[in-house]
Amino acid sequence: MAAKSKTLVETHQLGGSKYFAVKSSADDSRSWLAEAPQCPAMERKAIAHAGVMSAVHPFRVVRLFQSGTFMFACLSGRGEVMVDGRWVEVGANETCLLPPFTANAMQAIRGQPEWKFCWVRYLETPGKNPLVSAKSPVKGNFDAAAFSHAVEGLHAEASKCEPSVSQSHLWIELIHGYVTAFAQPTHGDPRLWRLWQHLEANLDRYWSIHEMAAIATMSMEHLRRLCLRELGRSPRKHLTFLRIQRACHLLSTTDEKISTIAKAVGFDNSFTFATTFRKWTGLQPSAHRNSG
Repeated sequence: MAAKSKTLVETHQLGGSKYFAVKSSADDSRSWLAEAPQCPAMERKAIAHAGVMSAVHPFRVVRLFQSGTFMFACLSGRGEVMVDGRWVEVGANETCLLPPFTANAMQAIRGQPEWKFCWVRYLETPGKNPLVSAKSPVKGNFDAAAFSHAVEGLHAEASKCEPSVSQSHLWIELIHGYVTAFAQPTHGDPRLWRLWQHLEANLDRYWSIHEMAAIATMSMEHLRRLCLRELGRSPRKHLTFLRIQRACHLLSTTDEKISTIAKAVGFDNSFTFATTFRKWTGLQPSAHRNSG
């Protein structure tokens, strides 16, 4: 099993991993994207880069402040991703959707075969319609092969001496369509979505699981099972997710005191808020504000 670290540190360790990527901007001069072909049309969908990777230990990437949504789908093997403040294993045909303005961490597992996955990374501005919403699952099953084919198609087109703009747009629309279909599902139990809409509008107060079940008009156990199936997390964890996301937004877009923000998102004191915030994002609230 890969080594666990209680404190996340900014890391970009690829080791012997192999990958290919396509990027939207020539201004992205990071070494690992230096050879990636450019496709300016990706900017229309706010896509920064996309690619396919075969990762092996000691592959480990940690971004303490990921300014855009990151979604990846596992094609084969198993790896670990930081989800809701803990390391979670992800295997074939499983997808993770990591929200913007938080820490993003993933790593290959020691002793395991190569972990192959495809990804897409967005560029987003706080408060301007991010892909991730209260309806978005954090982890779920997904047709990774189809998603990978779309990324491969875009890379192949962008690598040509004279790429076709129309063909590039088709691949980009397909990639973005796969992401939005997962991130903004139109199916699901409407009682669950009404519950989260109600709680999102009242994050400053305490919510018991009994109250949540009453609003959703179902038993507490049924609410728990439904949340795990449709969102990949328990009702309490999803409520914490909504609170942390709102806190990230307020820290990035306002000058409000951290104690004021803590109360606005339902924490009784700044210490509990800071501890929970660091567990979920890898940063203290003040560090998050300074890194934005």
